[in-house]
Amino acid sequence: MAAQMIEYYTYDNYKTWEGEWELIDGIPLAMAPAPMRKHQSLATVIIAELHNQLEECTQCEVLGEIDYKVSDDTILKPDVVLTCKETNDTYLTKAPEIVVEIISKSTAKRDEKYKFEIYEREKVSYYILVYPDDLRAKVYKLEGSRYDKQGDFLQESYTFEETSCGIVLDFARIFKRFR
Repeated sequence: MAAQMIEYYTYDNYKTWEGEWELIDGIPLAMAPAPMRKHQSLATVIIAELHNQLEECTQCEVLGEIDYKVSDDTILKPDVVLTCKETNDTYLTKAPEIVVEIISKSTAKRDEKYKFEIYEREKVSYYILVYPDDLRAKVYKLEGSRYDKQGDFLQESYTFEETSCGIVLDFARIFKRFR
């Protein structure tokens, strides 16, 4: 039996596709149908929490579901990012300072393994995995070239000291309306 050839795609292919996709090492990955209400609502609350802290910080912005072009064959679409000093209007070209992925059953492995490794390699300062069913967040901080788990957060606050704008997330407030 002959081995099947896996097609390899780049950003030029990606930008012509309809629907929601990510591209990892040239392999297209369809995004799940539109996220559940709880997923969307959590993303909105996190975006609002971050946005409210950026009033005095004009070099940074918080965005939801924007393309992050890691390379010509890897384009990710994080749920929430805090990015600073980005100059491209079409997609992110620099590693965000904070990336938040809200975990769904259909994307858990991608977020916890593949994207984790990519964000770590690209030197994203903080990676946050939010688990809507548990109302829990795992915060990882880049220490050298590896992520160090800062903890599981249910009710606590966390200060993101390695950011340009000194961000604090209060997970009790973020999860409050969902309890």
